[in-house]
Amino acid sequence: MTSRSDIEAMIARIALRDRDAFSALYDATSGKLLAICLSVLKDREEAEDTLQEVFLRVWNKADRYAVTGHSPMTWLITVARNIAIDRLRARQRAQAGSDGPETDALPDSRPGPEASTIAASESRRIVACLSELPNDRANAVRGAYLEGASYADLAVKFEVPLNTMRTWLRRSLQSLRECMSR
Repeated sequence: MTSRSDIEAMIARIALRDRDAFSALYDATSGKLLAICLSVLKDREEAEDTLQEVFLRVWNKADRYAVTGHSPMTWLITVARNIAIDRLRARQRAQAGSDGPETDALPDSRPGPEASTIAASESRRIVACLSELPNDRANAVRGAYLEGASYADLAVKFEVPLNTMRTWLRRSLQSLRECMSR
């Protein structure tokens, strides 16, 4: 797992146009940022396109990131969420401006039967694996990786030191990885 200081260092190097740092940041954060885009847009292809826009924005605006004590992931998540929301609003405006009734212009975003079955199976496995963790650890994982909460926010919420929260999350992810591979 990439630490906060690692991500801050990558962003600083990206501001200096370091392509290796950019690649490392993409590898370290693209999964989470894609999940944010997907949760807003509900369309994988559009979420992937949006993710590219996010990283283009990061490349162009990395020099504007300031280490303020806030998590750099919070900045990245905010960029991803804002771009995804802008795309969603643009899509809704385009659909509302079409000739037919608005409901006719809405695509069916529901997954097909095969994708639904696979997603349901994976979801059950993840829920089962999360249930193997102590409740506070499972809730911390949900907060960090599904809700985008920072480690610092979670440490305050669970009334534990920041390093303890990092350890909880690292060990919980290791346990989840092991459980999902069974």
